[in-house]
Amino acid sequence: MARQPNKVQIVPLGGMGEIGKNMTVIRYGDEIIVIDAGLMFPEDDMLGIDLVIPDISYLLDNRDLVKAIVLTHGHEDHIGALPYVLKQLNVPVYGTRLTLGILEGRLKENNVAANNLYAVQSGDQIQLGNFKIGFIRVSHSIADAVALSIKTPAGVIVHTGDFKLDQTPVDGKVTDFHKFAELGDQGVLVLLADSTNAERPGYTQSEKSVGVTFDDTFRTARERIIIASFSSNIHRIQQAIDTACKYRRKVAILGRSMVNVVTIALELGYLNVPEGVIIDVDEINNYPASGIVILTTGSQGEPMSALTKMAMSDHKKVEIVPGDTVIISATPIPGNEKLVSRTIDFLFRQGADVVYESTSGIHVSGHASQEELKLMHNLIRPKFFIPVHGEYRHLIKHSQLAQSLGMPKENIFIAENGQSLEFTAEKGIINGKVASGNVLVDGLGVGDVGNIVLRDRRQLSQDGILIVVVTMDKQRGQVAAGPDIVSRGFVYVRESEQLMDDAKDRVRQALDKCELNGVTEWATIKSNVRDTLGKYLYERTRRRPMILPIIMEV
Repeated sequence: MARQPNKVQIVPLGGMGEIGKNMTVIRYGDEIIVIDAGLMFPEDDMLGIDLVIPDISYLLDNRDLVKAIVLTHGHEDHIGALPYVLKQLNVPVYGTRLTLGILEGRLKENNVAANNLYAVQSGDQIQLGNFKIGFIRVSHSIADAVALSIKTPAGVIVHTGDFKLDQTPVDGKVTDFHKFAELGDQGVLVLLADSTNAERPGYTQSEKSVGVTFDDTFRTARERIIIASFSSNIHRIQQAIDTACKYRRKVAILGRSMVNVVTIALELGYLNVPEGVIIDVDEINNYPASGIVILTTGSQGEPMSALTKMAMSDHKKVEIVPGDTVIISATPIPGNEKLVSRTIDFLFRQGADVVYESTSGIHVSGHASQEELKLMHNLIRPKFFIPVHGEYRHLIKHSQLAQSLGMPKENIFIAENGQSLEFTAEKGIINGKVASGNVLVDGLGVGDVGNIVLRDRRQLSQDGILIVVVTMDKQRGQVAAGPDIVSRGFVYVRESEQLMDDAKDRVRQALDKCELNGVTEWATIKSNVRDTLGKYLYERTRRRPMILPIIMEV
């Protein structure tokens, strides 16, 4: 009997053709490891939805095979789904200390036990069944990010995680180029690499360049300085604190996530702050304005964030006053541009001087541009390549970039979420599909809001609702009282009395017709009322409100 070839399966459950929700399954025989478990923020048409997480049905169906979840770094799009995943899947989680520190906070908020977390460092290797996993240091816009090498009997898989090749990182910990080159020399079967900036030519600037811009701004600012940034960007926070120390300013921390992350980073030694530099927000009025820096959340214009509340004069403790310098040290995530623009407008109205243009060098990306991606490909020289972490156009651009380096087109796989890719030493194929998709989180409900509920919400938001209440005599099957009509979001009743009276007449006609035809089924009566009224209202208003007939028995 011929021996089956050694094969390894790779199944992306999220992060393909989208930014966020990153999650990848690696399967060899009867063993599975999972890389990352991220969330995505809702699209504009997902009304009322808080978060979007991957569908993990495939993992739940194979729960006995899952060895562990391995994390590349602590951003929400890579760890944000874990509070929901770990409620259903009790497996060990491996990550670096900062990643686990941030995750622990998220788990506590969601009342999930954090007793199965195992800290690793870059350079470590762990054995999980047939998988030997190595953690390789990379630079990103959060400290303690790693790429992964996964040795299987079928070959080596390298997953870059999110990365850029920063030659002068703030903490001095340079990407481990040597390890990538070593893996390339030994032979890599499959490379999965970050595609977020695959459209951008050249190199991504070093994080240190932001420190130079901070210095320029601090030197000319006369009053308070307020810096809004992503709370997870510890190197950015470190540079802001260093510059504040240089110009003898005290630093106050504002915003729940900023306070949480700074506290964790200080405890774990990822932030280096001299004694007495950080003060409580309540103390800022004890110092001259020229001696204060406020580090805050809200760089994306989030309505409930500290910066937005300040801009709207709605913050309990800090008001924007003329002369304040506000630095927005981030670029808007696609979809947030309007929110950010509105916040900037309000800050200017309050008399602040706002530094926000990307040209000012106040923000740099955490992702590799084309020249860095080329270098990564040339170091690793994989047989097969799967571009990950990006919208479809990013995956295509990354695929074209790999081809420009000489990789055969047939060895590149632009996968979709749920596709199962199978690799042997000789060939790679797409071999079937597993359950995948979006699970919507709304308040405490996980997955209980689907397409039908969203469709109803869209209709309600566009055309409103009409509730028709009729009281019927059960014995005789006749109308005892009503119909009464309640309108919400359709028309203002007091200004549309004629329309409402005509609508009631149509409802009566529909009820009379049912009585005449001997229809006594409540469902049929409701359906006739809905159809008649819907048709009439569309003729009169060209709107289609949701119509809810309610029949009460007496």
